Amino acid sequence: MAVLEYRGGGDWYANPTSVPNLAEFCRKELKMRIGETESVDVGSPELFNYPFVHMTGHGNVVFNATDRNNLRAYLSGGGFLHIDDNYGMDPFIRTQLNQLFPEKELVEIPFDHPIYHKEYDFYDGLPKVHEHDGTGPRGYGIFHEGRILLFYSFESDLGDGWEDQSVHNDPQQIRLQALKMGANLVSYAFTGEKPPAP
Repeated sequence: MAVLEYRGGGDWYANPTSVPNLAEFCRKELKMRIGETESVDVGSPELFNYPFVHMTGHGNVVFNATDRNNLRAYLSGGGFLHIDDNYGMDPFIRTQLNQLFPEKELVEIPFDHPIYHKEYDFYDGLPKVHEHDGTGPRGYGIFHEGRILLFYSFESDLGDGWEDQSVHNDPQQIRLQALKMGANLVSYAFTGEKPPAP
């Protein structure tokens, strides 16, 4: 598992405890064998070493041609990207996704999709961690041959929920819901839509 480094001035390094905490949750609760989490540049060939990559931030995102070609090859070849809008990223990432996959549409994922039920059931979609604009959380995806290439969590702040409790002082139940949804994403990235192992 890795955190995606990108250009444009957005703070890709936000929520530094998020992915390590999610990895630890998956190790402990799902018995997944996950190594230490890293960061990886979007244009680096090292990207292909990580089945699950997390992207976050509050601001601008810019993918150059090398970044787009590398990320597109990674995703089309079986990689998985989770984008978590940490409030402020939305208009920038949508523009970049249109350039990354101009022939595909970013669509809302229905609540009965396996990604919401992989290990834990979320019958109403994403949990709400932090309130910003008074709207409900939304989960979007880009599909290729029936598989979700990337999952975009909007107005949810999943990554904030994964952080150390002392960072945002979120209630433990909210943090647990965020971690469980994150575990669904990781499990989907590693095994696709197959049911979890007994």
